[in-house]
Amino acid sequence: MKLNIVPARTGLQWVKLGLRTFMQQPFALTALFFLLMAFVSMSTIVPFVGAAIALALLPLSTLVMMVAAEDASQGKRPMPTVMVSAWRAGKLQLRPMAVLGALYAGGFLLCMGFSALFDGGQFAQLYLVGGKMTAETVQAADFQMAMWAFLAVYLPLSLLFWHAPALVHWHGVPPVKSLFFSIVACWRNMGAFTLYGLAWMGVFAGGGILMSVLSAVLIVSLGEAAAAIAAGVMVLAVMVMASMLFTSTYFTFRDCFTPTETGSGEA
Repeated sequence: MKLNIVPARTGLQWVKLGLRTFMQQPFALTALFFLLMAFVSMSTIVPFVGAAIALALLPLSTLVMMVAAEDASQGKRPMPTVMVSAWRAGKLQLRPMAVLGALYAGGFLLCMGFSALFDGGQFAQLYLVGGKMTAETVQAADFQMAMWAFLAVYLPLSLLFWHAPALVHWHGVPPVKSLFFSIVACWRNMGAFTLYGLAWMGVFAGGGILMSVLSAVLIVSLGEAAAAIAAGVMVLAVMVMASMLFTSTYFTFRDCFTPTETGSGEA
């Protein structure tokens, strides 16, 4: 496996490829993303450890969307069967993916624990357990400090796991090595990933503005009864844009790594 260094403009190309591929199979990819999120949400009902299980399933969910994106880019229709893609290469993949999931859950909880140092755990409790979010809570200085502290430590964690599931699945890289290769690839291609992130921020901001305008038009045209419809449209729009984002992650991996003849997992 060879690590590729790509030009910064490639980040914009990843976004374009993600959007183009999504438009080839919009219903299949959105439905698959919805099924994955529903599956992750259902796992939270397990007593005591539900939240940890849900977190551990996120790397697998990322991999499933990448496999689906690969299928869509080849003109195939992604089917729900890709949800078992972690085991397509054989039983040997089960343990590495489980280890990767456990590492992600542990890392995420550590990030939450770090944020608790700033507000006594209010942000972490609201995120992990849920509860009533009030304007006073969100605007509190310690709550905002905890939120920014979490984001500061979560960014490196997300880079560690950005390519890791795909490296484990397609190249058979051990979990710990996959984390190292992932963050090195992101760091060496920081220009491309910066443009990639900024472009997606623009897409989400533009989509949010469009949905806000549409919601306002519905409420003005149909009255307050349209508020529920507008809320549903907003949720659907978020799901669609998230599906687009996750579709594009496959192209970031494809361009950052090139298979070698040996397939030894060396970068």
